[in-house]
Amino acid sequence: MPIDPATLLAFALTAGAIVLSPGPDTVLILRYALNSGRNVGFATVLGVQIGLVGHTLLAIFGISVIIASSPILFKLVATFGAAYLAWIGIQGFRGTTLKFDSQGPQITWKKAMIDATVCNLLNPKVIILFLALLPNFVDPEKGQVTLQLVILALVLVLINVLWQAPLAWAADAVKAWLSRPRVQKTVNATTGAFLLFFAGLMLWEHLIK
Repeated sequence: MPIDPATLLAFALTAGAIVLSPGPDTVLILRYALNSGRNVGFATVLGVQIGLVGHTLLAIFGISVIIASSPILFKLVATFGAAYLAWIGIQGFRGTTLKFDSQGPQITWKKAMIDATVCNLLNPKVIILFLALLPNFVDPEKGQVTLQLVILALVLVLINVLWQAPLAWAADAVKAWLSRPRVQKTVNATTGAFLLFFAGLMLWEHLIK
């Protein structure tokens, strides 16, 4: 197996914490689903996944070469990824409030999909995730670096769909739930703790150990 189960689980937990943290993708899905209905919400979710496929292709044609050819660059990228995770984790403890409304013109499914794709492709969090996070879970010694990247990307897409599709399906209920300050604080603190833990683990694995 290109990726051992423990590594895959660690990546799934880390990616899950990132996906659950409030971001532009979540806001866009909620806004479009509230404005124009569930079908448009699902189109927005699809657009996000198209963006992730784009990031995956960029990773396959770029990151795999870096990982396979330069251990020094691999450590630098891994360190950058750990620092990014720590930064996101700290932001979680500071608290991020979702802001959206249900007013505005009706959105077509095509516009929703295109907007979500572009939003995801230009999202710095996702860009850095693919440039700095995925290499931390790839083992060049096992070979098949491209296959490892594809597997990790598929896991990320699956986590995204499992979280975002229900948001589009039950936008009104989710809006009411996420609007509660106590719920937002709990979600932010929990995901922040996960990210800080894995940031420390990455530094230990690649720099200290």
